[in-house]
Amino acid sequence: MAGSSKKVIYAALIGNGLIAITKFIASVLTGSSAMMSEGIHSTVDTGNQLLLLLGLKKAKKPADKQFPFGHGKEIYFWSFIVAIMIFGVGAGISIYEGIHSLMDPHPVENPIINYLVLGFAMIFEGFAWYFAWKEFNKARGKRGYYEAVRKEKNPTLFVVLFEDSAAMLGLIVAFIGIALGQYTGLHIFDGIASIVIGIILGFTAAWLAYETKGLLIGESADPEIVTEITKLANNYNFISGVNEVLTMHMGPNYVLLNLSVNFKDKMNVSNVEENISTLTSRIKKEFPLVKRVFVEAEENNL
Repeated sequence: MAGSSKKVIYAALIGNGLIAITKFIASVLTGSSAMMSEGIHSTVDTGNQLLLLLGLKKAKKPADKQFPFGHGKEIYFWSFIVAIMIFGVGAGISIYEGIHSLMDPHPVENPIINYLVLGFAMIFEGFAWYFAWKEFNKARGKRGYYEAVRKEKNPTLFVVLFEDSAAMLGLIVAFIGIALGQYTGLHIFDGIASIVIGIILGFTAAWLAYETKGLLIGESADPEIVTEITKLANNYNFISGVNEVLTMHMGPNYVLLNLSVNFKDKMNVSNVEENISTLTSRIKKEFPLVKRVFVEAEENNL
């Protein structure tokens, strides 16, 4: 999964870096506000990919005394920072640039340059989007798209997909804005396009922040996994009942499990230790995402 994440990020990084340079050159040559916003958009996306790569690298750091469960949540933190970057830098500057253009509208010179740049950008961005969608589609399995985003524990896959989707929409809006300005002679359409691009980025950022927040503060494992662990524990003859199955994702591939159970009466200490060891090994074998298991004896007084 980590390898797939890196491939998606590298593909988006290369594409957005080249597109950003081209857009800025076109904005200088033509004076288009929408093209300037698109250049900012691609620059922010390029920086975001670098942040995601940083998160993946930091998440690999082994556990230590200060972080006994490892650094897996680094990727959640940096994904959240990406959402803030999209909102604060991408959306904020695009809306500002659009308002400035509306207050002082000016004609777009040599619009053919913008059309060529937008056309090539759509091709490059389309390849990056398809690659991200392909990897995300592979990861979601039989789940629906909405359910897959809600339950996906590796945020890099849907972060890049959302970014690329917003980029494609932004390119379409910029194209329409420049074309309307040229066709009608009303230069305000360029500024309006810039504002709409900012709104798209703001909506994307808000959705990404919402999705990564749960992972950052401690989201549980998939309910199906919790259900299966409960069934597995109840099948052991030394357990009279399961009180709670508490799980938390410490990273995309790391689940922490706390299992509260009632042991049957008249069990000696050696039998308890042996049975807990057997149960722990079975859980880790059947659920590879579960890396640490804590079993506590707690009488259910309900």
